[in-house]
Amino acid sequence: MVPSLDRMPDATSHLIRYAGGFTHGVVDRAKGTSIFTEDGRELLDFTSGQMSAILGHSHPAIVEVIRDQVGRLDHLYSGMLSRPVLDLARRLAGTLADPLDRAMLLTTGAESNEAALRMAKLVTGKHEIVSFARSWHGMTQGAAGATYVAGRSGYGPAAPGNFALPVPDRFRPSIVDADGNLDWRRQLDLGFDLIDAQSSGSLAACLVEPILSSGGVVDLPPGYLAALRDKCRERGMLLILDEAQTGLCRTGDWYAHERDGVVPDILTLSKTLGAGLPLAAVLTSAEIEQEAHDRGFLFLTTHVNDPLPAAVGNTVLDVLVRDRLDERARELGAQLQGGLRELADRHPVIGDVRGRGLLVGLELVGPHGTDAQGTGAQSADALGAAVTRRCAELGLHMNIVQLPGMGGTFRIAPPLTATEAEIGRGLEILDTALTDVTR
Repeated sequence: MVPSLDRMPDATSHLIRYAGGFTHGVVDRAKGTSIFTEDGRELLDFTSGQMSAILGHSHPAIVEVIRDQVGRLDHLYSGMLSRPVLDLARRLAGTLADPLDRAMLLTTGAESNEAALRMAKLVTGKHEIVSFARSWHGMTQGAAGATYVAGRSGYGPAAPGNFALPVPDRFRPSIVDADGNLDWRRQLDLGFDLIDAQSSGSLAACLVEPILSSGGVVDLPPGYLAALRDKCRERGMLLILDEAQTGLCRTGDWYAHERDGVVPDILTLSKTLGAGLPLAAVLTSAEIEQEAHDRGFLFLTTHVNDPLPAAVGNTVLDVLVRDRLDERARELGAQLQGGLRELADRHPVIGDVRGRGLLVGLELVGPHGTDAQGTGAQSADALGAAVTRRCAELGLHMNIVQLPGMGGTFRIAPPLTATEAEIGRGLEILDTALTDVTR
């Protein structure tokens, strides 16, 4: 059984709780797709750490480059440059459409979004930001202002000029066509009608994820991103894509926006770029970078363009290319989603399976079809929590969207280096957990 928190006095005596509670047990080490606790338990990691460790834990190539680089060059004054930084900037540009050939390296997704928003405001001379009503872009000031899924209550007013756009959720559509399916074009038009009515004429940028992760693993419908880009161009706004979780092969493509043939004005990366280590990036065009520079762009952190994490980023790119992990994500994603749909045939509490590659959403519904958004919200939240606990007891770490009213939605994101056997074992554990909880 999983130990209780009363056997972990340090967790309650000395730590600030920053996002609810902590998982039970103390982790001792991790390797590949497995996490090992101090009391000898093994957990299959179906969240890649914090949705980041796309190469699994303690990947030999990452271990080797850290050992070498930390003994050679780890940290510099922010104005100095190193070969790993120059190489990573050049190589990231090579993975993208030609216009995005200028890069800035930071540490977290919140930092990269903060820098992108400051750049967009400076270049456009405007200040209003649009993002999805179930977005998560970070907890620093600008990023938090563009975050709506959580963290808004109790902290006072956000910066003025932040507007929410309705989420094009095909499983729970808010606007439907004659057949009862999501009418995302009409929803998008209505969303911008409302934004235009509230705007002071200072729309600077739209910041979105191609697949909303904390918002419930909602994959934007094909064509939506191109239509959103057009809405931005009509208003002189920049389109910023946050690919913290979808970038670098996770969805089966190098970047999730490739499917739609849309090139953003600014792209932000984090999580997957460092494969679990603190590394993020902002990428934009030479024209936007030049305009920002001419206007005195300032975004400085202690660890901007640090050589150690940049060396890790270069190694991540090496492994992704060498092992063709974009293809691997497609193959394992097909196995995972196929297995989850088979489970849905046997477990009526599974309402929907969605996602791309190895970023998959599984939404549970409560008794009699009630869900986490409607009258059965408590039932779905409780069901998700119970399944999560049972999976942990059986040796599988699963992650629900741990927010009131969304606790029935799992975010499933195993490492791209997982094996077919590990995917199969995870599916078996989930099957058992669902059976045990619902019988």
